[in-house]
Amino acid sequence: MKTLIGENVDIELSGKSFFTGILTDVGLDILVLYNGQAFYYIPLLHVHRIQLNTNKDEQTESTEEKSLVEDTEILSYRSMLTNAKGVFSEVYVTGNLTYHGYIIQVLTDYIVFYSPVYKTMYISLSHLKWLTPYSQNINPYTLTNEKLPVKPSSGPLVRSLEEQLKKEIGGLAVFDGGGEMQKIGLLKQIEEQCIELVNANGTTVFLRLNHLKSVYFP
Repeated sequence: MKTLIGENVDIELSGKSFFTGILTDVGLDILVLYNGQAFYYIPLLHVHRIQLNTNKDEQTESTEEKSLVEDTEILSYRSMLTNAKGVFSEVYVTGNLTYHGYIIQVLTDYIVFYSPVYKTMYISLSHLKWLTPYSQNINPYTLTNEKLPVKPSSGPLVRSLEEQLKKEIGGLAVFDGGGEMQKIGLLKQIEEQCIELVNANGTTVFLRLNHLKSVYFP
């Protein structure tokens, strides 16, 4: 893929997502694409296909704007996430979930993410499909800095997502944005990647942690 750096390319990702733009960099487990408006940082885990785009009507003009990783000695997924800490960004995870906010911390298999809407969230690294930093001139939801303090309330963190969630047992949890009612409830127990959740009507549901994308605690 490094032979395509600087070229206009087409990329297909998991879930039939498609991108067109200039491939600006390729790292150990990530690539960087510029689509004419923003840089997209895409883990290779989700890349199904990449090829040269020869359509003259779809060519993206190069930019002098620097990406988050141009000064990184070894480009990797983890180094990109670390460089993005504190930068207002859009994070897209598999399952058509998009969150806007700030990466606060990068752990072994998850990131701590602060959203102005959902507050402190945990997002699984294996399901993060791409990240797009916004221009530094953009304030989230046009809020002023005084009205948008980044105040993560996660407390002391542990390295794995499973162990971190065990600290929240006994509280209400919302998984994957709450789009399915079965993923909202009282967190009862976690054992060997299996989550026991009690829904609003008292029904007990068991969820596999490795298939869950995000979680926050209202």
